[in-house]
Order: sequence, then structure tokens, then C-alpha cells
Amino acid sequence: MPIDRRSFLTGTAAALMGLRPASAQADYIAELYAKAKQEGELTWYSVYWPSDRSEKHGAIFSKAFPGVKVNVVRSTAQVAYQRLSQDLQANAANCDVFSTTDMGQFVALKDRGVLMPYKMRSMDQIDSRFHGVDPDDAYQIVNATTVGLAYNTNKVKPEQAPKSWKEFIDPKWKGQSVVGHPGFSGFVGTWVVQMNKLYGWDYFEQLAALKPHVGRSIIDTVTVQVSGERSIGASPSALVLRNAAQGNPIAVSYPEEGSVLMISGSAILKNSKYSNAAKLFMEFLYSSDTAAEDIEEFGIPLRRDTVLPAGFKKLDELKTIRPTIAEIIKGIPELTEKWRDTFGV
Repeated sequence: MPIDRRSFLTGTAAALMGLRPASAQADYIAELYAKAKQEGELTWYSVYWPSDRSEKHGAIFSKAFPGVKVNVVRSTAQVAYQRLSQDLQANAANCDVFSTTDMGQFVALKDRGVLMPYKMRSMDQIDSRFHGVDPDDAYQIVNATTVGLAYNTNKVKPEQAPKSWKEFIDPKWKGQSVVGHPGFSGFVGTWVVQMNKLYGWDYFEQLAALKPHVGRSIIDTVTVQVSGERSIGASPSALVLRNAAQGNPIAVSYPEEGSVLMISGSAILKNSKYSNAAKLFMEFLYSSDTAAEDIEEFGIPLRRDTVLPAGFKKLDELKTIRPTIAEIIKGIPELTEKWRDTFGV
């Protein structure tokens, strides 16, 4: 039985999606929801949000679209990709929507022919610089953020904080810095590729000599600085700003060379058992509510109508740098091995 579009569009979903009731896009979402409701669920392999926010977002989706459950499987980028690769090898359709911080993974998956091309109808609400990441729409950009420098304000004065990526490896910071691990985090892997591009591997040999704390996820770097265990870190700027707004002793320092712009993507698996629910969830990733969650966690809105909180900088106000996807594909595996040799972890 077809869904009553008017009833649907007066509820939570309409506000979430930012839809005008009388629009072709609204009709499409309503029809897609009717099909998704028959399927009843989907499984989302989530990387770029931490576990609590991933679970929260799955619950928000299910509240907006009653009868469609999101099974959230959260892990770091390389762990998620390994899990998905094992699924594919076993011909097991365990994942419907795959979202990761390592864009190179999507290129590899597309080359294997395991992704379902899907052009999101909500694309016109998104900043044009995030359009067209893949000419065949096998995957889409769904998230953006920056990695910059951060410091514990109880231990480091603003004038003492490093102002450049080069200053991050000044010998005076021996035993005081924290970084994530490229073998676990796509964001860290991208950062490593960019620093190697700027300064060569000698940069990391110098960093290793300073005995930094090496965590897994880049999120861990903020936790370690807030606790006072380490004084400075290479950290996601928005997460630092959010912690600072909550009264934690941490602040952002924007590096002179540029903050590293990170993009995360999402795709539907070709063998998805719940492809309509997966498409609906992909559309939801461009919703107003998702944009609000992204601002809290990552600070860079994809939607053009998103209002930034006080203290956050617009993308146009930031100097950013980033490696190409081709450089990421080649660089992360190679440099992760060099990282393990250099840092011993």
C-alpha cells in the first residue's frame, strides 16, 4: 500500500531531510521510505563517527523513518575495510552502507565491482566542492573535517604552542606529543601521506625520536591531551573546539602550512539485501540533522544552509592542504609499513 505522502511529510522526516512538501524530491523520499519499510532494516559499517554518535544517528534515522532499523557496526577505517573484505570473500552480504575515512578504499572496492552506483537526490543541497568525487557515482563524499594542531591550555600558553607542522617536531616537545596510528585510522593515514609529501620521511624519524604517545583513532589524541597526559597533538580541530566549549583545557592552533582537509565517503554494496533502505540512509546522510551532527563532531558543513557555532571557521576562511586520492591509495599502505618500522608499533 503506498504511503500517504502528505502525512509522511508533516512528521519528523520532513524536518530532518529539509524537504519542501510539494517537490519531486519529497515524493521520491516518500516512495523510497515505503519500499525501505518493507525491507525493515540495514547494516551500516561506520568509521568517521565514534561509537556513541554512530548509534545515536542510527536511532535518529529510525525515529524519522519508523519501521527501518539501522544495525550499526563501528570500527576504525582499516578494521572496517578488513571486515568488509572478509564479508566479500565469503560472499556474505553483511554490510549495506559502508562509510569510511580512507577514500582509497572506495577506489579499490569500485575496481572490484562490488559497489552499487547511486546518485543522491539531495546532492543539490550540498556545497558544490563536494560534488562529483566519482564520475560513476559509485561513492559520495558525506563528511569533511580538518586536522590541525592542538594543545593543553593548562600546560602550554598560546604563544608557546606550535604554529606549524614543522614546529610540531621541535625537540622541545620530547615526551609531550600525541598522534594516532595510520594502520587504524584513515584520517591519520591521510595526515601521514600529507606530511610525507611536505617534508619527506625524515619528518617522522624526527617525530619518533621525540617519543610521542601513539594511540589508534585520531579521536584518542584529544582524550589524551584533555587528560593532561600529553601537551600537544595532531588532532581534528572541530573535536578540539567542542571539547574546549565544554570547559576542557584544550585549544586549536591552525598550522601555517595549512590544516589537512579530510573527506569521508559512503557507498552502497552491490550485494545489499536491503538496497532501498540503504538508499534512504544515504539520502539521510545529507539531511539537516546529519549536518548538525557533523558540525558538532567535525566542524565543516556539507549542506549550504548550515549555521556554524561561535568559534568555528568556515571552510573558505581556512587554509587547507590535502593529498590526492591517488596519493592516499598508494601512500597509506606503504607509509603504514614504514611507520611500524620507525615507531615500533
